[in-house]
Amino acid sequence: MATFGLLDIGTPELLIVLVILLLLFGSKKLPELSRSIGQSLHELRKGMSSDVNENNKNESDKPKSSQQPPAAPKA
Repeated sequence: MATFGLLDIGTPELLIVLVILLLLFGSKKLPELSRSIGQSLHELRKGMSSDVNENNKNESDKPKSSQQPPAAPKA
């Protein structure tokens, strides 16, 4: 029995969900819905990866500070 993550959804449960989705959206709308969800996930991942790359680039562009931290005051 296959499990998906922490939800512990098996094959029979997954089939029931797919049948309900088919009944709700119909056979013509379901491929369009799944395609749009896939495109949305692709854009989200692309945006997240470019955001991470941009942050890494900005951190590497900053000059390294050659100054040492101030010394502790002598008592």
